[in-house]
Amino acid sequence: MVSLADAGTMPRANWQAARLALGTASALGLARFAYGLLLPAMRHDLHWTLAEAGGMGTANGLGYLVGALATAVIVRRWGARTSFHAGMALTAASLAATTLSDTYPALLTARGLSGITGAVVFITGGVIASRLATRAGTGLPITVYFAGTGLGIAVTGATLPSAGQHWRLAWIGLAVAAAAATVVSWTAASTGDDVRDAASGRARVRTLWRPALAYLLFSTGYITYITFLSAYLADYGASLTQTTLIWTALGSAVLAAPALWSYPTEHWPGMRVLATLLFVLSAGSALALALPTAPVIFLSAVLYGATFMGVPAAITALIKANTPPADWTATLAAFTTVFAVGQTAGPWIAGAAADHFSTDATLAWTAILCALAAVIAAVHPSSARTSA
Repeated sequence: MVSLADAGTMPRANWQAARLALGTASALGLARFAYGLLLPAMRHDLHWTLAEAGGMGTANGLGYLVGALATAVIVRRWGARTSFHAGMALTAASLAATTLSDTYPALLTARGLSGITGAVVFITGGVIASRLATRAGTGLPITVYFAGTGLGIAVTGATLPSAGQHWRLAWIGLAVAAAAATVVSWTAASTGDDVRDAASGRARVRTLWRPALAYLLFSTGYITYITFLSAYLADYGASLTQTTLIWTALGSAVLAAPALWSYPTEHWPGMRVLATLLFVLSAGSALALALPTAPVIFLSAVLYGATFMGVPAAITALIKANTPPADWTATLAAFTTVFAVGQTAGPWIAGAAADHFSTDATLAWTAILCALAAVIAAVHPSSARTSA
């Protein structure tokens, strides 16, 4: 039963988590996934192959890996709140840097920098959201935090396709949006204790190796769908209106995910909700391959959006339920490192395969790897529950 004090705490924690969610909106929705919308224009203007286009995603993933490895040290030195603030501000700066040069190495560097800062935001925000969830006695702040990604996707989906070939101007707009998100989220990063001690905890991955393996496969697979979605739509002759609607629907589905998944994430055995999310994600990706028509691709994007950010939310809830609070930062950083390894390799491999076959290969890649991850999660014997 929720006490009167808890009842008052829950709305405050959820509102704080909603502002904190601008972290994932910026670090993921703007700094990572918006590239998929700009990929066709950049590829045409800069004469890239699909492998080179995928290399940008790999650079971002590699930066994310570096950031994941460095976050525990950064939090130990400056604390989670200050690290979150710095990560947000530097993410905006890295987006602005993407317009400074057209050369491939310079663009790779800018994408790598946004990956580094995005990882710091993702991890520190996840730890802060976990502490909000503990204080409020509900897992909703965790799902709200990760759903912020959908805001970034929906906003960019509604605006960037109309930029046409003006991709440099689009990157400037993304930098301005990230700067605004930094300002609005600034006071949301405080939980009353700046959790420097959490950075000295242990990374408890051995006891969670099956979800870690499922997370690796997921991260290698999921990233290719959203990276190459615009290129896939272009290959099938989708109009500007169709592309805008599909991307906006995808982002809106991410925003709706907390209403769909907060109860299962909090009350189901942890691996059951993870397996369910991965199965739906795989099926949604395969759906677009089976019937590549605009309505079916729209449905595929909605299923993808409604599930893919539920996976890191489920992983964060698993970590919260199965490790001591002092180990949350170190364990979440370790899982984010696993995540970064997968999403570093995924875009380049899938892009190279698409060069030899077609952009269908990118959706098949997502469907197959997420299906394998779902099987691993489904056969996990753990009965741990994702509740505090």
